[in-house]
Amino acid sequence: MFQVPLNVVRFTVIISIQIVILIFGYGFLGAVAYLEYLAPSDSVCELMRSHPGELTMIVTLIATVLSVTAATLFTLSVKEALRHRMWKPISLVHLSTGVALAQGSHILKHRYIGLTIFTLFIFGMLRLLTAGWTTLLTPNYFMWPVQLNGTELDITGSAFAALLREEFLVNGLIQDSAFEILDIGGMLSGVTAAGFTFGLPGTFDFNGAEYNISTQGIVPTIEDYSGSDGVPGANGTRLGFSGGNVTVNTGVVPGPHPSVPIPQGFSTNYSMSQQGLTANVSCRAMDSSETQYIWDTNDSYVIYTNAVASSSSSNNSIAGLRLWNISANCGTDMLTTYQYVTMVDVNGNMSSSGSGFLPSIVCQGPMNMNQTYTNFSEPLRYARLETLTESVPVAIFTQGFYKYEFLKASVCEVVPLLTTVRADYSNEQISSEVTSSTPFRPENAELLSFIASVARFQSINSQGLTSSTIGDTLYSIYSSTTIGYINDNLNDTQVYLELEDYWRGVVEFSATFLRSGFMAVGSFPNNVIPNNLSSQVTGTMLISTIGWTRWPKNSPTYLLATLPLTIVTTLTLFCASYSIIEAWKEHHGFRGHRRAHFDVSNTLHLIMACAAGNLVLKDFGREGIVNNEGVKVQLKEDGAKKMFVIPDEPYSLVSKEELV
Repeated sequence: MFQVPLNVVRFTVIISIQIVILIFGYGFLGAVAYLEYLAPSDSVCELMRSHPGELTMIVTLIATVLSVTAATLFTLSVKEALRHRMWKPISLVHLSTGVALAQGSHILKHRYIGLTIFTLFIFGMLRLLTAGWTTLLTPNYFMWPVQLNGTELDITGSAFAALLREEFLVNGLIQDSAFEILDIGGMLSGVTAAGFTFGLPGTFDFNGAEYNISTQGIVPTIEDYSGSDGVPGANGTRLGFSGGNVTVNTGVVPGPHPSVPIPQGFSTNYSMSQQGLTANVSCRAMDSSETQYIWDTNDSYVIYTNAVASSSSSNNSIAGLRLWNISANCGTDMLTTYQYVTMVDVNGNMSSSGSGFLPSIVCQGPMNMNQTYTNFSEPLRYARLETLTESVPVAIFTQGFYKYEFLKASVCEVVPLLTTVRADYSNEQISSEVTSSTPFRPENAELLSFIASVARFQSINSQGLTSSTIGDTLYSIYSSTTIGYINDNLNDTQVYLELEDYWRGVVEFSATFLRSGFMAVGSFPNNVIPNNLSSQVTGTMLISTIGWTRWPKNSPTYLLATLPLTIVTTLTLFCASYSIIEAWKEHHGFRGHRRAHFDVSNTLHLIMACAAGNLVLKDFGREGIVNNEGVKVQLKEDGAKKMFVIPDEPYSLVSKEELV
C-alpha cells in the first residue's frame, strides 16, 4: 500500500499555510486596489471610531499572529532543510549561518560580508513582517468620494429669457408677495458682503440656507442644504417667491462597483459645479468736470410742517417733511428722477448728527420689453444688446448728506457676469468660488432688467425718513474699524470697497432669489424643470468614514506591506520544497540520506554531535577561528549516535531494510 512519508505531509502543511497567508495578504491588498475604497458597515465604523485603543490592539494582535506564524514556518523550513543538507559536506561558517537563520537570528562576520548581509537582510524581513501587516490592516480615516449629477434652472439661455419676459408682462418686475424678501434679503446680503471685508461676521441666511459671505448667485443643489421645507402658496413662486421648499434634482452616479454599498459615514461634504452670477463693481468719486452725468441733488422743498409737533415734548411727532427730486442722466432722452422724502424740523433742516440722507439712482433701460437694448448702463457706454461684444456696466449714482456726508457724489459701475462656481457644502454652510465667468449676451436682457430692478428697489427702499440702510452700513462698518470722528479719518478707498461689496452682494442675491422662485415647489408641473430650462450640475459627495483606500502607485507603503511577506514566503517555499525532495530520497533509501531526527536549532544537539565524533578543531586564537570557519564537516550516525566528522570517505549505500 502506498504510504506518504510523514515529513512530506508536514512540509506540505507548512507550504499550504504560508501560501494561505500570502494569498490573504495579496488578496486583501488586491481587493482594496480593485475597489479603491473599502469600509466595513456603519455600525462597525462607529465602533472603530468610539474605541480607537481597542482597534489598535486588535489590529496589532492580528498582525503579530500572522507575522509570528510566517516567521515560525520559515524557521521550521530552514531547520529541516539544513538537517538534510548536513548529511553532505558543509563548511562550519555555512553551518553557523544556517543555524542562525533557523533560530531567526543573523551573523556578523566581516570576513564573510556576503553571508552577513544575507542574514541581516533576512533578519530584517522577519522583523518587518509585523510592521507590514500592521500597515496593511490598520484602517484609516478618509473621505469616500461619490460622483453626483443633476439639473438646476438655467437662467442664461433664451428659453428662460422668454419665460421671464412673459412673467414681466403678466405680473411686473417686483410682486407684492416678494416685497419683504427682496427688501430684507437684499439689504442683509449687501451688509454681510460689505462687512466681511472689514472682519465682521460673514454669514448670510436666506430661505433656511446659510451662505458664507454671499450667495454668489447660486441656489442649493443638495437636499440637506436646500433650506426651508415649507410649501409655497399659490402666488408664492417665481417672481412672487416669499420662501419655501426649493426643488433639488441631484442624484448619485453609479460607480464602477455598484454592488459595494456606499457608507453613511460620520459626516458628509459636497463640492458641486453649478451656475452662479456675480458682478465686477468699481466705485469712485465723480469729478466736477464729468458734466455728462447731470447729477442733480438741489431740487428739494418742504412739503409738510407741523409747528405744534416742534414744540411738543413727544419724540414721535413729525415736525416737517422734505421732498427730494434726485436726477441723473442715464443716457436716455430725458433725465431719470427718483423721489425721496425725509423728516426735517419746522425750518426744513435735518439733524446733521443723528439723521442721514443717501439717495441713489440706478440707470436702467426702458421698461418696454419689446426693446432689445441693454437694460441699464452708464451714459456714453449705452449699447444695444444685438451689437454687444462686452458687458456694459450698470451705473449707480449716489451721494451722502448730513450723517453720511463722508460719501461724496460717486458713481459705481456694476458689470454683471454669468459664472460657473464651485460650491462647497460643509458644516451646514455653503461657500462658493468662481471658476469661470462670461459677460451677458443679448438673450440676457430680461435677466439684466430684473437685476437692475432689484438694485433700484434697494436704492429707493433703503432710505427712510431719517436714515439709509446703505448709509448706516457704510457708517457703522467703517466707524467700527477707525478711531475718532469718521470724517476726520476717512479713507476713500476703504469706503468705496465697502460700497462695491454691498452692491455685489445685492446683485448676487437677486440671482439667488430668481433661481429660488422658479425652482420652488409648484413653479413647474410635477416640480420637473423642462429640459430647455435645465442646466447640468456635477460634483462630488465626500463621505467621512474609516477603512482602507488604494495607495498611490509610487507609494513606498506597497513595499513595506508586501515585500517582507513575499520574501519570507519565497524562502519558506524554497526550503520546504528542498526538504520534500530530500525526504523522498530518504524514504527511498538513496545513498547518504537518513531519517534520523536532528534539530540544528537546538544547541544541545549541536554539542552532542560535536562531542560524539572525531572532529578536531584548532583553538580560539584568531588564526584558529579563521581556519575552523573553513573546515567542512558532515553529519553521520552510528545507531543512536549522531556525530560531526571530517568527510574523508564516500557515502555508503543504505538499504531500505536498514532504514526500517
